[in-house]
Amino acid sequence: MSDQTNYASALVQQPILYSQRLRLRPFSLEDAPRVTELLQTPEISDNTLNFPYPYEHHMAVTWIEGLRINFESGLGFNSAIDLRDTGVLIGTIGLHISSRHSHAGIGYWLGRDYWNGGYMTEAASTLFEYAFEVLGLHRIYCDHFVRNPASGRVMQKLGMTYEGTLRQHYRKGDGYEDVATYGILRDEWLKRER
Repeated sequence: MSDQTNYASALVQQPILYSQRLRLRPFSLEDAPRVTELLQTPEISDNTLNFPYPYEHHMAVTWIEGLRINFESGLGFNSAIDLRDTGVLIGTIGLHISSRHSHAGIGYWLGRDYWNGGYMTEAASTLFEYAFEVLGLHRIYCDHFVRNPASGRVMQKLGMTYEGTLRQHYRKGDGYEDVATYGILRDEWLKRER
């Protein structure tokens, strides 16, 4: 596909992507109990914008149904991250795409028991390859709460460039969060992969 391809023409259905240890696939309602289980961790709620703690089953059902609607509306997609050898769901990663600007924001979370194993870097690398080489996107960006530097380390490992800090950018609870923003261009990714 050319660099000019509208991503929507490539996304007739949500892809299933594979890496060495992981499978990225569409969510189904059968995943709701596992999503609920994974999100019963205050640290995930603390480091994400939209997942409360405690997290209830009906919230997972609503979230998964919303993912399908977002995909069908052309707003992007979220993939379940499974371990290839067991099929166990361990988290999620997704793209929020602007076809007009040929860019996407990436978002993710991983179950607490799977932190520090390199899983998120592997999942994001797989998604980047799809986004740049198949969808032909020009840029991917991501941000994280400044107080969560582990998320920034994932971005750095992916070759993303720190682009600045947005002060008190998101409201969370009764306060505001500073966020560090990272980005990578298609040419930078392709050069890095070669």
